[in-house]
Amino acid sequence: MANERDVRSDDPQGRGRIGRRDSLVSADTTASFGEDFVNEIHALDQRSGAEEQAAIAALPSGSALLVVRRGPNSGARFLLDADVTVAGRHPSADIFLDDVTVSRKHAQFVRHGTAFEVKDLGSLNGTYYDGVRIDTALLSDGAEVQVGKFRLTFYASRHDLAYTAAR
Repeated sequence: MANERDVRSDDPQGRGRIGRRDSLVSADTTASFGEDFVNEIHALDQRSGAEEQAAIAALPSGSALLVVRRGPNSGARFLLDADVTVAGRHPSADIFLDDVTVSRKHAQFVRHGTAFEVKDLGSLNGTYYDGVRIDTALLSDGAEVQVGKFRLTFYASRHDLAYTAAR
């Protein structure tokens, strides 16, 4: 809050400035990180990437993996290994996504042999498949499913992909 000794002015780029009459200081701030910090983050990404790739490679036939890419629990992994898996905000949901943008029973993942389908369960905010709102869609490897503010990437079993490619 400005007091009577503080003044507000605008610079030519339109950024607000607040300061004392004798020296205006920009309200913008910039943080910079050293090379050590950047290297630590890169190493962490590589470790989690390697762990994730190992988890995907270990998927048995007839199963799949959902990885949260964006949302409150980014990085979380959910195994799809049942005929029907419900995702929602209700604590008893198979995939519990705790956010008000998610309906109690938002979507379900249905297994058809080695293929998976996502179905919206009449949610308020809808279910999206690669950015398009859907009622139902057959999932492909690497597809993005959005449930509320959560963005999940779908990974099929590598055994099933290899078998399908060989046919």
